[in-house]
Amino acid sequence: MNNGKLKKVPPSIDEWLKEAKADPTALQVGMYLVHNGVVRQTPKVRVRQGIDDGSLVKGMEFAYNEAKVDKAIAETYKMDGIFYVKVWLNEGLLELGDDIMYVLIGGDIRPHVIDALQFLVGKIKTECVTEIEQK
Repeated sequence: MNNGKLKKVPPSIDEWLKEAKADPTALQVGMYLVHNGVVRQTPKVRVRQGIDDGSLVKGMEFAYNEAKVDKAIAETYKMDGIFYVKVWLNEGLLELGDDIMYVLIGGDIRPHVIDALQFLVGKIKTECVTEIEQK
């Protein structure tokens, strides 16, 4: 686990897109899709399961396993029509509104790119990270 206590500086999506469009695979890409996860005040159990215990999130402790993230990225590249993948994950004690992650997917057509983003973000959230809400 990456257990640093200082959160990182988020990347520039403009720079990421410039880099992606300069990549040798760019001529095969018809769409880029970006995911930006942020720390929200509403607890996960309330948003996902409808359970309201009256609590609010004040922050989040966030860590990730780099080897598992790399494996998830490699799996995403094997999906139909996917030519470009980039991931940035924060770490440490995050505050409300802080960026948790950025994911950029480049692929040939919209359905392939949407499927790949859904796959990769889901895999990262369920297999690669530890999120502990601070209430």
